[in-house]
Amino acid sequence: MKTHWPLIALAVAISSCKAQSQPPQPPPSSTNTVQNMLTDAERSAGWRLLFDGKTTAGWRNYGKQSLSDGWVVQDGALTRTGAGGDIISNDEFKNFELSIDWKIEPGGNSGIFYRASEEKDDEIYWNAVEMQVLDDAKHPDGQNPLQSAGAAYDLYPAPRGHVKPGGEWNSARLLVTGNHVEHWLNGFKMAEYELGSPDWNSKVAASKFKPHLKFGKNTQGHIGLQDHGNIVAYRNIKIRVLP
Repeated sequence: MKTHWPLIALAVAISSCKAQSQPPQPPPSSTNTVQNMLTDAERSAGWRLLFDGKTTAGWRNYGKQSLSDGWVVQDGALTRTGAGGDIISNDEFKNFELSIDWKIEPGGNSGIFYRASEEKDDEIYWNAVEMQVLDDAKHPDGQNPLQSAGAAYDLYPAPRGHVKPGGEWNSARLLVTGNHVEHWLNGFKMAEYELGSPDWNSKVAASKFKPHLKFGKNTQGHIGLQDHGNIVAYRNIKIRVLP
């Protein structure tokens, strides 16, 4: 059979372009039925668990050294079942990739914070940026792209149609490297921005965060989960530290 080398070269080039256009892939075990565990491949890639699926070890309330009884382990998920306050990871992170599944009650609201610091007489949302967790279909904020699921809350909007409704699990990813941040939800990129860029600064200046001088400026900090008064569950909380 005659080999058509130009055609083969073209096919390889097209295949390469397609591969480069694919979004970053979640940890291998995110499609497995076994929850809150790492595969050998994940360990080799540098992933670690922030939640073991059995205890609340590694988490505490924002500004405190212990965890309130409003956050419990329920059905293998770190769950806000009652008034519990915002919580944070014991450890701090600078550059990282976070993978986390969340499920919220119908009409519910919560959030995932990154690089949070504990300022005196402060709240976590005045210094740490929030990836919105929301039931878009039944919460009023879901009508506003700046406040809907996957958005950088009140700053960068999220596209429509990628969040599952209240009571169903969603898979989120946060990529934070230097000033570059990406929000992903169920395999779709929801937001991308550069902390400290002219665009970022103009958006902050026009927002309620303007008076808070540390907002979005921490170069390292805790992962945070928000208590916004609704039942919300988090599982498969995995992180990979990046250079």
